[in-house]
Amino acid sequence: MNQSAAATKDEPQALLGGVELERRLEELLGQDRFAPPRGFSSKESGDDASLYELADGDPNGFWADQARRLHWDVPFTTVLDDSNPPFYKWFSDGKLNVSYNCLDRHVEAGRGQRIAFHWVGEEGEERAVTYAELLSDVQRMANALKQLGVRKGDVVGIYLPMIPEVVVAMLACARIGAPHNVVFGGLAPQAVKEMEVSKAKALITVDGARRKGKTVPIKPAVDQTMGDLEALEHVVVVRHTSSRS
Repeated sequence: MNQSAAATKDEPQALLGGVELERRLEELLGQDRFAPPRGFSSKESGDDASLYELADGDPNGFWADQARRLHWDVPFTTVLDDSNPPFYKWFSDGKLNVSYNCLDRHVEAGRGQRIAFHWVGEEGEERAVTYAELLSDVQRMANALKQLGVRKGDVVGIYLPMIPEVVVAMLACARIGAPHNVVFGGLAPQAVKEMEVSKAKALITVDGARRKGKTVPIKPAVDQTMGDLEALEHVVVVRHTSSRS
């Protein structure tokens, strides 16, 4: 009896909280700018007027200096190719690996235990993924794709919910030079059919996804689209919810 009464008493308060949240969200829809936290602003040099002066006075020199902070497999000699406007090209004769620059160079510099990103799941799960952990996962995924016969230039489809493996999949593809074709995980599995346009050779998907407190099976629904993907040879399944697939 007491528990029932307490629950009834709390209901108006919970409802009020929901109304307040809706009101706040409506306010944010009309807000054009979101200032960064004060602690972040104090460390950020983006408001340094001298940077703007350097960029304005010598744009090519300024952006060349910024680009040289990355690792280049083939150093660039041309900063901006503006010979065919409006189709401008930056660093067109240089070559780099995005995956290496996102991960390896930080680990090699001794920053492997620093947090690469924080992830919060649908049901409140939290993960703090370090650069070293992310590099290890990306290397495993890249090697798995290569063992399946995915080579430079082959397209890899990605149909995943917002889980850490999305980052792993994209960086693994970049690592081996395989363009990735992402179908937004919030769309119905039938949207995977769109990958036929890109002739995806492999597909990375998930057994199931958690949405609004429910587990939705994804792989069985994706299987129904396989007949429309003539170029597809392999499907890699991320075990996220232990759903049968």
